[in-house]
This record gives sequence, C-alpha cells and structure tokens, in this order.
Amino acid sequence: MSASTTPDLLVQDRPAALRRLLARPELGSLIAAVAVFAVFAAAAEPFLRVSSLGTVLYAASTIGIMAVPVSLLMIGGEFDLSAGVLVTTAALTSSMVSYQFTAVTWVGVLVSLATTLAVGWFNGWMLGRTKLPSFIVTLGTFLMLTGANLGVTKAVSGTVSTKSIADMQGFETCRLLFASEVNIGGLTVKATVWWWLGLLAVGSWVLLRTRFGNWVFAVGGDASAARAVGVPVARTKTVLYLGVGFGAWVLGQHLLFSFDTVQSGEGVGNELIYIVAAVIGGCLITGGYGSVVGSALGALIFGMASKGIIYAQWNPDWFKFFLGAMLLLAALLNAYVKRRAERGPR
Repeated sequence: MSASTTPDLLVQDRPAALRRLLARPELGSLIAAVAVFAVFAAAAEPFLRVSSLGTVLYAASTIGIMAVPVSLLMIGGEFDLSAGVLVTTAALTSSMVSYQFTAVTWVGVLVSLATTLAVGWFNGWMLGRTKLPSFIVTLGTFLMLTGANLGVTKAVSGTVSTKSIADMQGFETCRLLFASEVNIGGLTVKATVWWWLGLLAVGSWVLLRTRFGNWVFAVGGDASAARAVGVPVARTKTVLYLGVGFGAWVLGQHLLFSFDTVQSGEGVGNELIYIVAAVIGGCLITGGYGSVVGSALGALIFGMASKGIIYAQWNPDWFKFFLGAMLLLAALLNAYVKRRAERGPR
C-alpha cells in the first residue's frame, strides 16, 4: 500500500468507526453522565469537593451492585421484580440466624448466601418450568418475600426490626469485608465501591469474553432460535437469576453490618431503581441488547442526581421526576441506536 493511498482509506474508515461508536449501548448513558455532572458542578459548589465525590460514589455503588446482575438479566430478556426485597431478605436472614441460633455472624452470612441463591434458582426454575412471563413469576416472589420478611421478623423478634448483633463473634471481620471504608487523599471510599467495581469487571468479562455471554445475548434476542442452535436457554436464565441473588446477598450484608439491625419493610421499590439504572445504561426492555458498563453509568447518574439535588439545595421532590424523564429519554435513545445499528451502512 502506498503512502499516498493511506489517508484516503482512513477517511473511508471514519464513517464505519463512527457507526461502531454510535452503536455502543453505553454511549447515551456516558453523554448523560457528563451532562448531569456538568449541571451539578455549575449549580452546586459543594458537589466538586472530594468528600462529596465519596458520597456520590457510595450512593452509586449501592445501586450499581444490583444494577450489574440486573442488566445481565435484562440483556437475557427477563426481569426480576423481587430484587429489591431480596436484599432485605439477605440482611434479615443473616441477622436472625446469627442472633437466634448461633453467636457467630459468619454462620448467618453463609446461610443468607444460600437463601438468596435459592430464591434466584427458584425464579429461574419457575420460569423454565411454567413458561410464565418473568414479570408474573418474580411479582409472585416479590409478594411472598415482602410478607415473609415482615411475618418472620415479627414472629422471631416480636418487632418489625431485628436485634443488634454488634457484640457477636465475627461481627468486626464481616464488617471489614462488607461495610468498611478507607480514606484516600481525603476521599472516603466505602467497601461497596470495591464490590461494585469487582462485579462490574467480572460482569463485563463474562458478557463480552465468554461463551456464556454469547448465550445471554442469544436467549435475549430470540430464545427459540437460540434453543434451536443448542443454547441451554433455561440454564442460562437460571444462572442469571443466581447472579441477582448473589448481588442481593452482597448488598444485604452491607446494610446489616453498617447499621447492626435491619427493618423488615425496607427494599420495596428499589427493584425499579435497579431496572432504571440498567435501562439508562443501554439495556432494552425487550432483551438481547445492553451493556454492563452502561448499567454502572446509569448507577453513577443516579448517585450524582440524588446527592447533587441536595448539594444544590433544590426541592428533592423533583428527583423522581428527573429519574422518570431520564428513563424515557434513555429508552427512546437506546431503541433508536439499536435500529440504526441493525440497519447498517447505507
């Protein structure tokens, strides 16, 4: 190839490179994240402080830990409406098992992990066996967990909250793993941020670099076609629900070991926030398209908005309005980008 022809080829490659960039699911959420940051940086001077960054990251991480597995599940074409209360179930199980049956908190932690994975497996198994929509299956699980969280807690503790386990063996080591914090140059980074980044790295690798990731896209795009070429559709979706269970376990342990006790009515409605973060991050409601990195950006937008409104001293009543507007705009943008990507060059 001569030197004179190289610039022409590069020019010809630019539209293709631009199309690939525009087809990235997380592009819209990246632009939105930059815009939200710019708005609050201009409107609220405290927003730019190092201490405020730690607060924003913490708020984002408590959403992002669940947004990662929820986004994978949505790419696989399914929902989990029980994700929010499952976090509370995880915390309640750890607390009550530790307090009632043993003085070692690690026992409760492990029983809690088994419980959340069992719920995830149940959702996946019911979905595969009954062929019901995941909306119906997980709505049923949501209602059962909501009732069980309240009923079992009142039966065991006599109140709607658990007893403190702060003086039990293993509490400090559990707290170190799930609820500690480190100070880096004035920036306070909580344990949830490290869990979030770890789950983000693993989730991205699984989705983009493994055969299982190809299966996730395939079952979300067209489950019947995927099944016809040998993809284990039911098993793939069950594994995705197990991932949601693991995320709920991590976040539940953080809540418990941050505050010592748990309120049994918490978590209701949070599943919608996880879904919003995933959709803002580029996941389509119809499945088969999305990004784990995008879900992290969606969680970051949530963190910046929830804290930025406070720093700017705006009326917090408008936060849900802002979140809803972001959801609609993201859904429209994602659908448009997907159509353009599928249409290809003209």
